[in-house]
Amino acid sequence: MKKLFAWLVLSWLLIGHALAYDFVVAQDGSGNYKTVQEAFNAVPDFRKKVTTIFIKKGTYKEKLILAGSKNLVKLIGEDLKNTILTYDDYNQKKNIFGEDKGTSGSSSIYIYGSDFAAENITFQNSSGPVGQAVAVWVAGDKARFKNCRFLGFQDTLYTYGYGSRQYYQDCYIEGTVDFIFGSSTAWFEGCTIFCKKGGGYVTAASTPDSTRYGYVFRNCKIIGDAPAGSFVLGRPWRPYAKTVFLQCELGEQIKPEGWDHWEKESNKQTARYAEYQNRGKGFQPKQRVPWSRQLTAQQAQEYTLENVFRNWNPAQP
Repeated sequence: MKKLFAWLVLSWLLIGHALAYDFVVAQDGSGNYKTVQEAFNAVPDFRKKVTTIFIKKGTYKEKLILAGSKNLVKLIGEDLKNTILTYDDYNQKKNIFGEDKGTSGSSSIYIYGSDFAAENITFQNSSGPVGQAVAVWVAGDKARFKNCRFLGFQDTLYTYGYGSRQYYQDCYIEGTVDFIFGSSTAWFEGCTIFCKKGGGYVTAASTPDSTRYGYVFRNCKIIGDAPAGSFVLGRPWRPYAKTVFLQCELGEQIKPEGWDHWEKESNKQTARYAEYQNRGKGFQPKQRVPWSRQLTAQQAQEYTLENVFRNWNPAQP
C-alpha cells in the first residue's frame, strides 16, 4: 500500500512538472535535456507563446546563446543559489586564432531574443579578477530578471542592446569596475548592489544622446566589502550617460563626491547624473560633484515605469 501511494505521489509530481513547464533541464538526466543550450535550441523559432524552461539545481558550465529568433523564453531555477549558469571567458583570453576574445566575447550568456525572463537563477563569470569578464550580455528588448544573482568582478552585467528595455527586480549584482554598463534603458527595483574589494565604479552607462532614460535605481541598497569611499555611483562610458538613484540606501563604500567624469571635462556638460531622497553613509549631497543633481519631488515624479519604458509594463507576461 505504501509503495502504491509513493508511486501515485511521484506520478502526480511528474505530471505537475510536465504541465507547469515546457522543458526541464537536469544534469542527472531526469529532465528533457541535460544542458541549457539544448533547451534553448529546442525552442521553436518565433513562437508566439511563452516557452518555460525549468532548470534543476546544478552548476551548468556552458557558454550560452539565446538566438534572436527565440522570443518569449522564460527560465525558472529550482534554487537561486544552487542553480548556476557559468563560464570563464575574459577579455584577454585567446580564441582559436590567438586573438583576444574582447569584452563582448567574454560573456557567459548572450540573450538576443526579445521578451526574455529569468527567475531564481545565478548568472556567473567564474574567471576571477582578470579584467573585463561579462556574466550576462543582454541585447533583446523587454528583458525581465526577478530574484536573480549576477556574479563577477569587472563588467559583470552588460546591458548591451541599443534601445533595449530591461527590468531587474529583487536581484543581487556584484562587481568592481563598471560592473553594470551599457547603452540600454534599465530599471533596477529593490536590488542589492555589492561593491567588492579593490574599489571601482558601480555603473558605466553609454546611453545614446537620442534616449531619454538610461539607468534607474529605485529602492536599491548598495553594500559591500570594499573600503569606505572606494566606489563612485557612475562614470560616463559615453558622453550622454544617464543614471539616477531614487530612494536608495548608499553604503559607506560610495565616495562623498558620488560621480566621476572619466577624465574628460566635456562629459560634465553632457552626462546626466541625479539622485532623489537617498540615505545612508554614502549619501553626502553637499559634497557631490557640482555637475550632478539632487532632484525635486516634481522632477522625481517623471521617473515612472510607463515613462521610462515607453509604455511597456514589465509586470505583464
